[in-house]
Amino acid sequence: MKREESGFTLIELLIVIAIIGILASISIPNLLNAVSRGRQKKTMADMRTLATALEAYAVDDNHYPSASCPSAAFTAEGSALTSASFTSLVPTYISQLPGKGGTDGWNHPLYYNLATSRTSYNIRSRGRDNSAQASLTCGTTTNFNDDIVYSNGSFIQWPEGMQR
Repeated sequence: MKREESGFTLIELLIVIAIIGILASISIPNLLNAVSRGRQKKTMADMRTLATALEAYAVDDNHYPSASCPSAAFTAEGSALTSASFTSLVPTYISQLPGKGGTDGWNHPLYYNLATSRTSYNIRSRGRDNSAQASLTCGTTTNFNDDIVYSNGSFIQWPEGMQR
């Protein structure tokens, strides 16, 4: 009496593994791009939240609060936020600083700068690579490494479109 063997052949298994490999090679870059885009959007939302608290403070006190370096030029990057920054905002205007004490989506510090007149401010994220961008493009960017800059109620430089 002959016994029937059941199961997959080696060729069938190799074909299935090859198909899974092809699908993974297509989907992983898209997943990594989506994660970076999510971090950008989180950073933008955190910056907008912090700016809303700054604006509310300015309405009450007729000037923006200083973080740690009020004499810095408005166009410069400013100082990195820490959990001790903005004691005048927490908890009245915002329950806590965004991220882990003022960090962006990549867990790098946000930077705050206040004009000497205390009537203008900017909040900056250095992006994925955490290096300061030499010059701003003033508009949309398509690179995760570009800075995201929010100033006086609106974004000056922000990500949009296909990112690389």
